[in-house]
Amino acid sequence: MKQYKVIISGGGTGGHIFPAISIANALKARIPDVDILFVGAKDRMEMDKVPAAGYPIVGLPVKGFDRAHLLNNVQVVNCLLKSLRLAKKTVRDFRPDIAVGVGGYASGPTLWMASSLGVPTLIQEQNSYAGVTNKLLAKRANRICVAYEGMERFFPKEKLVVTGNPVRKDLESALGKREEAARFFGLDPQKRTVLVVGGSLGARTINQSIQGGLDQFFRSDVQLIWQTGRYYHEEATRHLKAYRGMPVWCSDFIARMDYAYAAADLVISRAGASSISELCILRKPVVLVPSPNVAEDHQTKNAMALVDQGAAVMVPDREAPAHLVDTALELVHQDDRLAVLSEHIGKMAHVDSAERIVDEILRIIRAEEA
Repeated sequence: MKQYKVIISGGGTGGHIFPAISIANALKARIPDVDILFVGAKDRMEMDKVPAAGYPIVGLPVKGFDRAHLLNNVQVVNCLLKSLRLAKKTVRDFRPDIAVGVGGYASGPTLWMASSLGVPTLIQEQNSYAGVTNKLLAKRANRICVAYEGMERFFPKEKLVVTGNPVRKDLESALGKREEAARFFGLDPQKRTVLVVGGSLGARTINQSIQGGLDQFFRSDVQLIWQTGRYYHEEATRHLKAYRGMPVWCSDFIARMDYAYAAADLVISRAGASSISELCILRKPVVLVPSPNVAEDHQTKNAMALVDQGAAVMVPDREAPAHLVDTALELVHQDDRLAVLSEHIGKMAHVDSAERIVDEILRIIRAEEA
């Protein structure tokens, strides 16, 4: 039997990388001898995370367009041309049966070159509002796996399959272990706990809002698990020195996200597609603060898809410094409201997303063989 070869491309943030690794792991579980090659963006976090997960990766020098400083885009265009050449060489050398794009800078040149060379492609669009790159790639794609209904606004209807977004398998395992999880963070399992996450790099507005609301947390009986992200940890630690004795665990990164979710009564988060998928599967009440610094404001659209179903609370980024902490401290004590949010967000979960995407990958490969 022929050994299947698969390229998986994309990255830039944990929101793209973790689903990509989930797809790779599901493929490997289904076909142990499958040969998987990742293609990412040089200097982005996938260059560390993917090898740590046990997969080889090629890095492209691709960068995002600078909307604020248009002259900087001369270098961006040069990097794009180099990336297209390297992507073409990578596809030719590896000779994949299919190329899968999960979003992020590298997926554009990789899937464009793969389809140009006659390799079938599958796109995984994570957001409720499609990005420019995926809209361009969709014309050539064999299949487009999406997480939300109504995506025929952006893509050819006959290519769409609703699969949901893959999430990290380990997250569900700790849900029943609240006491163990609370102790991991040095907290009291009997007290209300708010988990604050701003992504791997951090979210400025969320961190500043929490810093500005430390007095309120200090006066309340609520505990805090605060993931600041890499860029904001030093400043957060400096602020916390004035609040000795406050029940707070603060770090730039949470190695045990399963425990963090298990300990939390309420989550404060950006509205990235991957985070939302995790929250849906774990049925976690959440206050979403969409990032305004993303293409087509897609995080607000992601958040509104939940808010419209009574499945989340949203605080716009510009209102967060004034209202975020008050909203969270009020909500975390409302048992009935938390129960309703948990029920509604759970209804939006897609289980076994990675397996469904693998089904589509294998369907395309086998159709090509026939």
